Amino acid sequence: MLRPTSNLEEGGISERHVKLFQSGRNQAVRIPREFELPGEDAIMRREGERLIMEPAPPKSLLALLATLAPLDEEFPPIPEAVPNPVKL
Repeated sequence: MLRPTSNLEEGGISERHVKLFQSGRNQAVRIPREFELPGEDAIMRREGERLIMEPAPPKSLLALLATLAPLDEEFPPIPEAVPNPVKL
């Protein structure tokens, strides 16, 4: 059974007791809904005895652009610049 602790950070629960289990030859943990990460990939690293998980960065510029909110403002018109003549 998962039990929230009384440790609170700005924005909600910052800590929760979870159970580890075996999945094949790997150790696994179910991530509680309030700790779910966006996307399908994550980065995990060890810092001493701690395991840190973060959402993986987008894999391409297009993937990054897809995560941005659309702009509601209109861009001002840009006059076409006439290039200066060049002597060759």
